[in-house]
Amino acid sequence: MVPILTTTSTIMCPHAGQAVPVATTPGFIDGGQPLVESDLHLVVGCTFAPGGVYTPCVLVRWSAGATMAKANGVPLLLQTSIGVCYNATQAPQGIAIVVQTQQRVRGI
Repeated sequence: MVPILTTTSTIMCPHAGQAVPVATTPGFIDGGQPLVESDLHLVVGCTFAPGGVYTPCVLVRWSAGATMAKANGVPLLLQTSIGVCYNATQAPQGIAIVVQTQQRVRGI
């Protein structure tokens, strides 16, 4: 069992941008709303500039949510879920990093 991600979790893109969740699931877990696979995370502050061309991450899309914990039929996000960061042209730019999450509520 691993921690469930909530709106109080800290998630970043691999280029130091902060992922800000757009939560759609009602309810609270340890002070935050639970996050589900279909929730998007908007990214702010990404510094990615390969070859001097600024192409920041703008959103994170998730997969590998919980198999047994769901909200409205959609898998909850876990600390081990995979978030892929995308730029404005929808090109993948790396995997999101879960820096911090609540530790009380867990799922599989």
